[in-house]
Amino acid sequence: MAFNFGATAGAGAANPTGAFGGFGTTTTTAAPAFSFSAHTNTGTSGLFGATQNKGFGFGTSFGTGTGTGLGSGLGTGLGFGGFGTQQQQTTLGSGLFSQPAQTPAQSNQLINTASALSAPTLLGDERDAILAKWNQLQAFWGTGKGYFNNNIAPVEFTQENPFCRFKAVGYSLMPNNKDEDGLVVLVFNRKETDIRSQQQQLVESLHKILGGNQTLTVNVEGVKTMPDDQTEVIIYVVERSPNGTSRRVPATTLYAHFEQANIKSSLQQLGVTLSMARTELSPAQVKQLLQNPPAGVDPIIWEQAKVDNPDPDKLIPVPMVGFKELLRRLKVQDQMTKQHQTRLDIISEDISELQKNQTTTMAKIAQYKRKLMALSHRTLQVLIKQEIQRKSGYAIQADEEQLRVQLDTIQCELNAPTQFKGRLNELMSQIRMQNHFGAVRAEERYYIDADLLREIKQHLKQQQEGLSHLISIIKDDLEDIKLVEHGLNESIPIRGGVFS
Repeated sequence: MAFNFGATAGAGAANPTGAFGGFGTTTTTAAPAFSFSAHTNTGTSGLFGATQNKGFGFGTSFGTGTGTGLGSGLGTGLGFGGFGTQQQQTTLGSGLFSQPAQTPAQSNQLINTASALSAPTLLGDERDAILAKWNQLQAFWGTGKGYFNNNIAPVEFTQENPFCRFKAVGYSLMPNNKDEDGLVVLVFNRKETDIRSQQQQLVESLHKILGGNQTLTVNVEGVKTMPDDQTEVIIYVVERSPNGTSRRVPATTLYAHFEQANIKSSLQQLGVTLSMARTELSPAQVKQLLQNPPAGVDPIIWEQAKVDNPDPDKLIPVPMVGFKELLRRLKVQDQMTKQHQTRLDIISEDISELQKNQTTTMAKIAQYKRKLMALSHRTLQVLIKQEIQRKSGYAIQADEEQLRVQLDTIQCELNAPTQFKGRLNELMSQIRMQNHFGAVRAEERYYIDADLLREIKQHLKQQQEGLSHLISIIKDDLEDIKLVEHGLNESIPIRGGVFS
């Protein structure tokens, strides 16, 4: 609501603007409440003319606009079975970021805006200066009407005007899907749980909307939660030809079919609030979007936003106008944070399960190693017995005699007192001594009764008090001794003077 210093408009005017991934808003100004002159009904116009723009949607969770996708509808459409529609030619220059040539009406709007903010002549006295400040405040806020002349209609201030202070520039992720992927985003005004529970019925309903053609199959690529109890569903349609081959319907063709009036009304009955084709932008389109600042955004701020882009290959700057847009971005960010936290929790649970499986596997490996060792010993014993039976009655051969000599040498080394056996016996004795000392220390533990402990504390406290009292007496005696010494030192010179 704005203060009215001039003519009063009969009805609020809406300034339709393009939606860049959902950042376009429609501002409606109510009728003013205060008036200092006669009430007249006059038409209103936007700051830069009532030019309706069609933006584009990125197909991400940030897209809530209802404009024609720049990635879709470019060129003539490719008809496919069951649709037979042609796409509408969409010019890139009609987007939100386009800067159309100024018409005389737009030049008059600029002149009127400058007059309303700097030098209004509505009252012809010092109150015009106050009116100018009020118009500036309305322009900064982005709402209201600026009255400056009794004979000229007031200027409508919207959040898209270049003087609005509640603006910022953010970044949105550009889609990287091809048109051949056929991905189309449908935003439903329903919760994700409802969509998932009725997903089959939803697919059947979409198939009926497409004409019920048996050669077409509707598939769901993904379902994602959005703020305000909305859900994003990504679909694609597969067309089967009579020869057995199949292909995905291009995203632009499917989107153009959904944008038809009768099809759009059917989708709205299903709860669809927005549809867009998820296709990537060409380098020429991205370049043209970046070259032209959005309406109402300072070119210097836009250039700085392009410089500060953290990832120019994947992100594109988008305007944020007003607190509603900031709140929507905040909700989307909170939603994405919750989804990331959920995914991290799932990954953490998977890691814990894998760690448990790893521990179990390591224990099984150790068990199998022990079994393998036992089976190896048993196999060796069987081979020894078999070899003894096979060589029974034969003389010892030269290689066997050599092995016997080597085994005797190894046995002597093991039995030598200073070799391995002696060291092993020493280690065993040290282990036994440590175990014995540990058991002795464990047994040498004393327990004191609670009453006896209190008596000991009381006795020690009395001893401490006695020592403190004795220390104070000794200090007093030392002070007396010092006083006596001081008196003796003063009396010696007096006695010397008497005797002299």
